[in-house]
This record gives sequence, C-alpha cells and structure tokens, in this order.
Amino acid sequence: MQSCLRALRQPFTLTLPVLVLLPLPLVMRSKEAYFAFIVMLMAVYWSTEVIPPPVIAIFPVVLFPMFGIMTSKEVCKQYMKDTTMLFLGGLMVAVAVETCNLHKRIALRALILIGVQPALLMMGFMGVTAFLSMWISDTATTSMMAPIAQAVLDQLSTTATQPGDPEQGYGQTAREQELEEKDATDEENQPAQISPVVQTQDADVEMRVSAVPHSDDQSEQSRVRKMLSLCVCYSASIGGTATLTGPSQVLKGLFSQIFPDNGDVINFASWFGFSFPNMLIMLTCCWLWLHLMFLGVNFRRLRSCRRKNSPIEQAAYGIIQGEYRKLGLMSFAEKLVLGLVILLITLWFTREPGFVPGWGSLLNVEGKKFVTNATVGMFITVLMFIIPSHRPRIKGWAWNKAIAAEPGIDSRERKDHRSGRLLEWKEVQRKLPWNVVLLLGGGFALVKGCEVSGLHGWIGRRLLPLKNLPPWSIAALLCLVVSIFTECSSNVATATLFLPMLASMVVLFKLNPLYIMIPGTVSTSFAFMLPVATPPNAIVFSYGHLRVSDMVKAGFVLKVICVVSVTVAINTWGRAMFHIDTFPAWANISSSL
Repeated sequence: MQSCLRALRQPFTLTLPVLVLLPLPLVMRSKEAYFAFIVMLMAVYWSTEVIPPPVIAIFPVVLFPMFGIMTSKEVCKQYMKDTTMLFLGGLMVAVAVETCNLHKRIALRALILIGVQPALLMMGFMGVTAFLSMWISDTATTSMMAPIAQAVLDQLSTTATQPGDPEQGYGQTAREQELEEKDATDEENQPAQISPVVQTQDADVEMRVSAVPHSDDQSEQSRVRKMLSLCVCYSASIGGTATLTGPSQVLKGLFSQIFPDNGDVINFASWFGFSFPNMLIMLTCCWLWLHLMFLGVNFRRLRSCRRKNSPIEQAAYGIIQGEYRKLGLMSFAEKLVLGLVILLITLWFTREPGFVPGWGSLLNVEGKKFVTNATVGMFITVLMFIIPSHRPRIKGWAWNKAIAAEPGIDSRERKDHRSGRLLEWKEVQRKLPWNVVLLLGGGFALVKGCEVSGLHGWIGRRLLPLKNLPPWSIAALLCLVVSIFTECSSNVATATLFLPMLASMVVLFKLNPLYIMIPGTVSTSFAFMLPVATPPNAIVFSYGHLRVSDMVKAGFVLKVICVVSVTVAINTWGRAMFHIDTFPAWANISSSL
C-alpha cells in the first residue's frame, strides 16, 4: 500500500496544482490571470521540487507564447543577460580556486591560527566558512568544510573513549589515569586471594563511579558535534550574503531590468559596503546563540588563551595540522589563482566605488557604460584559460615529459603540468552549476512577463493597505515572510518570485525600492530550519549528528535574529548609503503599472 502511494505521489503533485489553479485563467480570461496562473504553478512546483528547478525555470519559454503573453523571441532574450555573464564569470573563478585546492589551504591555515578550544574551534570554522562562501558557492564551501569538521569530531570522540598511545603522550582522560593509578596501588597492597563476592562488589562500585563521568563526556561530545555541524551550514548561508553572488545577482539583474535608469546603484562596492558589516553582525550573533545553546553561558575558557590544551584539543589540533601538511608547499598554480582573485576583487571595487570616479569612467563614452562587472569577471576568466598552471620553461608553455623527471619539481607541480592551464574547460563542464543559469533566465522572463501582463500593478494595488504601517515594520514583515518561504524553495527561486512583487509594491507606496528589495534579497538566505531548505543544511544533516528538531530549534531563533539584524542595518548605515528616505526619480515608473 505504501509503495503504491509513493508511486502515485509524483503524478498527484503534478496534476493537483493544475486542476486547482485552472479556473483562474478559464474564468477571468485576461493577461493578468494567465500570468498569475503560470507564476503560481511555478511557485508550487518549485516548492515541492516535483520537477527539477531548472526545468521549471524554462516554463515561460513554453507557456508565455501559448497564452499570448510574450512571443517566443522576446522570452528567449531574457535568458542571457549581462548579469548572467557576471554570474558565470564568478562561478568559473570559483572552479579555478577549487581545482588548485586554494580554498582548503586557506581554511586549514586559519584553523591552525585560531585554536582548538570548542568555542574558538567553532569561531574558526564559522569565520573560514563564511569567508570562503563569499567567493565560491555555499554548497562547494560546505562540501569542503564539513569533512574537515567531521575528521576533527571523530578524533575528539576517539581520544575521549580510547586509551592513550604511549608514543603520542596523550589520549587518556584524567579520570581514566586516576583509576589506573588506584588499581595499581590496590594490586600491590591486596592479598593474593580475594573473595568472589568482594571482587564483584568492587567491580560494581567501579562501574557506578565511572558511569557518570562517561555519560557526561558522551553528552558533551554530542553537543559539540551538533554545534560544529550547524555552525558550518549556517555560516555558509550567512557568508554568501556579503558579496554580489547568488540571490544578490538576481536582485542586480531584476533591478536593472525594472529600473533601467537607476545609475548602477547596486554594484559590487555598494553591496559589499552594506552587506559585509551586516554579515559580521549576523555571524557573531550566530556564534553567540550556538555557544549559548550547546555550551551554555560560560565564556571563561576564552579568556585563558595561554593555558595548555587538553589531550582532546591536542588531538583535534593534530588532525588539522596533519591535513595542512598533506597540502605541501604552495604550488605555482595556487599563487597565480590567488593573485588573479585579488586582482578581480580590486577591479570590482574600483570600477565604480561611488564616492570617487573609478577606472570604469575612463571607458564610458557619451554617457554609456561600456564596462560592467561582467566584463571584469570574464576578463579574469579568460586569463585563467590562457595562463599555464606551471612555470614557463625555455621550450614554451606546453607540457613536456622531460620536465616531469626534473628533481626540482614536486608532485604538486607535476599535477599542475598535467592540467595545462589554471582553468580547463572539462573542469568547468564538470563543476559549474549550469542549472543556475536557467534559474536566472527564468527569473528575468518572469519579470518581463509580469511587466507585459500588468500583474505587478494589480498586486501592488492589492497591497496598498500596508501603506499605513511604518516603513521599518513593512520591511521587517516582508523579510520574515521571505525567510519563511525560502525554507520550502531555493534562495534563487525565492528571490525570483518575490522581488518583482516587492518592486511593484514599493513604487505604489512611493518608497525607495532599495529599502525593501535589499533586505528582502538578504532574507532569502535565512533558510536555517529544515534539512531540505538548502544544500548546506542537507550536507551536514547527512552525517547523522543532527535531528530535525535540533535544526528547527536552533534555526528559528537564528532566523529571527537575522531578520532583526538586516532590518536594523537598512535603517542605519543603509539609510545613509542608499538615501532611502527619498523616492528617486529613476523609480518613478508608476505610469507603466
């Protein structure tokens, strides 16, 4: 019976939304109704994932022409824009970072510097994960950091339960050493023969004595496992909000499409200036909350940084050092990729910093911006496809087998020689998440369809009663709604669905669109409560240390904290950065609504 129901689940989930929503276009027979039917159908399918999300993203190519909303040529143009190229460039750079293992070197080195006390270890994992998540995908970051955390946790468990190795000099707890010394003293002083009854009583006493601390150790290990598992996935989601990647790329693309005369108000520098301080605040609050939840309120151990580490902490430190030693010396490819990434970030920051003219203004002619962040991203990507991953030799850049035999080249260098270039197309094909390109394109198509059908104006007029609320409460309420919805859908899909509606609402309210759309975009990353909400959550949940209730309890409080944080951020330094108290002229598109 259960197998039969499972077999019918997918057909039922596919057909039921169509049957429920079909009366809308059949009764109303307008472009607004047709578009609403398509959007709601895509939203249900995205939430249930009964169809792969990238396939759902190409629904507009099929349904918009069928319902007469847009022609096929107009729809297909939306799937490759400047924002899409920027996103592809960033992802390709991230692939180069992963290929040469630069991200793992940065992570392990930071953990060695920070320390291995439980609170400091959590701080180290969170800081490193958040930093890497700023430049590469949340999923790739978690996939790399979760096994490292697992290895450390396994060593902590082994050291706490197994007897120590005499060659290592650690491994036994103080309680175990005390019991061994006591047993040795008793053996010297006791008579040759002992009554079986007395022997049994002694064994029972010893078991009762050792049971309590052993149980406490197991409980503490379980809490530490949960804490480190959660800190990795949460910091990956939080760190991704600091830079113009993921959902923020959706915002940039949709914002430029809805408000074409905005003057590139959302660029890498402006987004980083707003989101990076907010990311630090959210990360700190997350660390405090997880510490409070799993380790309690005792922060005294953090002040004793000079004290000698316990055997368990020494074992964890040894694992991290061992992993770092396996990487060997920094290879030629790693140095080149690091230099190119620094150059990329510098060019992004200085193209249009806002407070002074950037180098991009030198290439602008007749008010047209010929160079964008996508140009910079693709420039660095092209360089990575050209520059060799080994030191150039007299015979040229091509790989020569004779070079492999030279004693001065280590195994890492030989591996770089075999790869040829810093970035290989086969690696890009294998590692690049091409599905995101379709998701972005589907979002752009929905925005254009929303504009053509007139649905965004209809939705905005229905939300006019919210105009009587204070602006800060509107922002907080919408952030909470978006953060709840993103538990059932990917953050990119959530941004794609909500941002056009938020844009139409704030235009009718005569609010600065940035006041609602920026915190709304950041809130799409607050998927902390469910294992299926985001890939980082699913990765750490698969290790078996967490229950769903653990993630729900920790994630709900963290969600509220982050919503409060982003609301405060947009009303403080965000107010000064984006002048959100004024309704800009470029946002006056109400005539088209």
